[in-house]
Amino acid sequence: MAAEYNRKLAVEYARKWALSANPKFYHFGGIGGDCTNFISQCLLAGGGVMNYDPINGWFYNSVASRSPSWTGVGQLMTFLLRNRQTKGPYGKIVSLNDIEEGDIIQLRQNPTHFNHSVIVTKILGRKIFVCAHTNDAKDKPLDEYFFLEAMPIHIIGIKN
Repeated sequence: MAAEYNRKLAVEYARKWALSANPKFYHFGGIGGDCTNFISQCLLAGGGVMNYDPINGWFYNSVASRSPSWTGVGQLMTFLLRNRQTKGPYGKIVSLNDIEEGDIIQLRQNPTHFNHSVIVTKILGRKIFVCAHTNDAKDKPLDEYFFLEAMPIHIIGIKN
């Protein structure tokens, strides 16, 4: 059964915690970056149901008990795009023109792999604004980021 993704709650969470860390979650800034951890928190705030599959799931209990998709850029992309039959959020790739507030964008800033995740928090005309962690940003214009490729992922819903 699918539930609606609450974009408003995800965006509110992103804006609240964009420039600081929620103490309920470990901050991975000093050990590889906190961007995808932050995005997972935003997805959870939008109604995300955790998926406790130890290999293919999406969950966080503690720094030592979490899925690779909770904190890994590529792993989150894979989870969101393949998750059709199990619990948790799911999405599809869209164009930047079709992105909505509460959707996520993954950026490839190097030649080999996607390495940064941001959440769309505002759209004014054709200008997209995002919140992010690692280099903390609140409502930062997407066009101020350097990237070789953007992967916009529209969150379709939540499987419960």
